[in-house]
Amino acid sequence: MLSLLPARAIDRDKAEYLDSFTWSGTEPWFGGFSAIEVGADGMSVTVLSDRATILTARIIRDGDRISSVVPGEAHKVRSSRNKVLKGRVGDSEGLVVAPDGSFYISFEGVARIARYRQLGGLAEVLPRPKAFDHMARNGAFEALAMDARGWLYTMPESSRDADGTIPVYRWDGRVWDTVFHLDQVGGFLPVAADFGPDGLLYVLERKAGTLGFRSRLRRWTVTERGASNEEILFQSGTGRHDNLEGLSVWRDAQGKLRATMISDDNFLFLQRTEIVEYRLPD
Repeated sequence: MLSLLPARAIDRDKAEYLDSFTWSGTEPWFGGFSAIEVGADGMSVTVLSDRATILTARIIRDGDRISSVVPGEAHKVRSSRNKVLKGRVGDSEGLVVAPDGSFYISFEGVARIARYRQLGGLAEVLPRPKAFDHMARNGAFEALAMDARGWLYTMPESSRDADGTIPVYRWDGRVWDTVFHLDQVGGFLPVAADFGPDGLLYVLERKAGTLGFRSRLRRWTVTERGASNEEILFQSGTGRHDNLEGLSVWRDAQGKLRATMISDDNFLFLQRTEIVEYRLPD
């Protein structure tokens, strides 16, 4: 098992805030978005709802600002027996779009990861180690990421090891391992993850309060020795953004790193579906 190397947190708010766009829709499936994957063109996106709906969409841009989002066809996330997932088993949270066009979804209500060959296809559930059986009911796998080798990484939102650290599980195509641990700092909880085109691991974290949400983005270098060189890229004040839960890191047309995040409105009229973008330092 790999170990956590000493973190080196430096220079908060290194990221440059670009834009926030409020996306609205009247479709019955609209809302509860917990994951987003942005294509290399910065306009094609895949979005996942925590009520077992996945769809493609297109972002229309005016410079650095998002002017509109055009949704494509929505599909229900299904089981391996072609049943529409509902309730706890349909609490779909994390998303990875693989290079071959297939995609992986992490689930929170019943902790597991499933592969889908296509939108609307059947689930191929990955093996579940015993550790997955003991996750908190509403604190399992919101975050899911894939590295350049095609290996998956996930971490529970609130379930912790005995020392209070966040266990990071890796699927190498054969077995699950607990490859390293991350420190939980300041009460923030991990809700999304992505490996950027720079090869670094990015984790979006959230802290909920009575007056709203706070968000934080951290990143690490991941090697066979563990996770190191921690950086805090931004940490928002209460209410600056809505309930950000989805993260995608990509390069724009100028070659700059960009983080695109999406909020889960919990299907509540007091909240909003917000797409937020920051430019990140290399």
